[in-house]
Amino acid sequence: MMRKLLNDELDRLTTEGFKESDKTPLIIVLDNVRSLNNIGSVFRSADAYRVEKIYLCGITAQPPHKDIRKTALGATETIEWEYVEDTVDIVNRLNEQGYTTCAIEQAERSQNLYNFSPSKGDKVAIVLGNEVKGVQQEVVDACKEVIELDQYGTKHSLNISVCAGIVIYDVFNKISLLRD
Repeated sequence: MMRKLLNDELDRLTTEGFKESDKTPLIIVLDNVRSLNNIGSVFRSADAYRVEKIYLCGITAQPPHKDIRKTALGATETIEWEYVEDTVDIVNRLNEQGYTTCAIEQAERSQNLYNFSPSKGDKVAIVLGNEVKGVQQEVVDACKEVIELDQYGTKHSLNISVCAGIVIYDVFNKISLLRD
């Protein structure tokens, strides 16, 4: 039988310890995400993998908000974030700063997440879009890459917080393997 670990056995960082820790060279850009619960969930996943920063764009709500806080479980206090009105502006700025900007979207000539392979030293920024409309076309155009998650059912989309968790986990692992 396996015993579940207690919270105090998990060796979690304090908020200050997290802020001082090395971050994954990964940035999340939320392009007009409307659900406060989705925003909070993305913060929580970002905290789990020590994401560098989150940019909240367009209609994406900002902390503090009780519905963001409900799903973020304190991650809005650990993850650095910034509001930028125009998503294209921040994608262009990240491109100039040497990030590989990746729209997570279904598009012509997109590459499967499985095949996305950052190189050693790469900094990655992923852009996740609105729950209904996805990433704006002009934002897709501004990104260096378009990454798609293959799906095999009748629905051709995932909830943004689920999609974010999958992509963050995958990119974190690929970057971590390059650091070793």
